[in-house]
Amino acid sequence: MTDATSGDGTRAGSTAQPTGGAKGPDELRRQIEQTRSELGDTVEELAGRADVKGRAKARAADLRDKAGAMTVQLRSSAAQAGHTVQHRASRAGHSAQEKASRAGHTAQEKAGQAGHAVQGKAGQAGHAAERRVPGRARGAVEAGRRHPRAVLVAAAAAGAVVTAGVLRRRRHGPC
Repeated sequence: MTDATSGDGTRAGSTAQPTGGAKGPDELRRQIEQTRSELGDTVEELAGRADVKGRAKARAADLRDKAGAMTVQLRSSAAQAGHTVQHRASRAGHSAQEKASRAGHTAQEKAGQAGHAVQGKAGQAGHAAERRVPGRARGAVEAGRRHPRAVLVAAAAAGAVVTAGVLRRRRHGPC
């Protein structure tokens, strides 16, 4: 027991089966092959853990793939949101245009009604004034309507007489 074996034939710190338990050369070969396979797996695992650069590259590639997928998803979401906003803005514009058109028609209708009301009131006032005008004056007004040129000449002559009187008073003073 001078080497690192214990009293039952196993090495200290080893998980392998006892070395002294082989029952012939074939079983010993099988145990050796199994141990080699387990050792190869362990070495591969340790090599993978020790390859920090390789693991970092694999992680970076994985993150790049995830970022690319996220970019595609975000672009799609943004495009969809843009279409939704555009559609809503279009509907709001059409609605506002329709309301403005209705308001314009309503204002036009009310203005027409007000115009008719004013026209009616003016007609009533004209008829009332016509009823109050004495008979002789009514005849003169009718003559003026039939002969507007004569009324214009008479008005111009009256204007000239008034202007001459005003100018004379300015030059000579009051009589």
